[in-house]
Amino acid sequence: QVQLVESGGGLVQPGGSLRLSCAASGTIFSINAMGWYRQAPGKQRELVAHIQRNGKTDYADSVWGRFTISRDNAKNTVYLQMNSLKPEDTAVYYCTNWSDWGQGTQVTVSS
Repeated sequence: QVQLVESGGGLVQPGGSLRLSCAASGTIFSINAMGWYRQAPGKQRELVAHIQRNGKTDYADSVWGRFTISRDNAKNTVYLQMNSLKPEDTAVYYCTNWSDWGQGTQVTVSS
């Protein structure tokens, strides 16, 4: 059974940083592309960033230059480093391999 467990969310002031982690188990992590989505209240879930198994990355325009996705295959973990956070980044953040989803971690950007 595949499990994806996110951590690292919290409350941060505008301009601050957070690093989210997603630990995977029950899957051959290294062969999976991984992604981070987010969902704000009243809005659809949107793709924030994804990373292919060869390390190639892509980002939503709204986070380009501020967020960085990375992976550590030895630790079966994918990360999302979020810098220069804005109030509009407030959302529940989910990691996925497009077959399985984590439970989400809340990120709140507010002064």
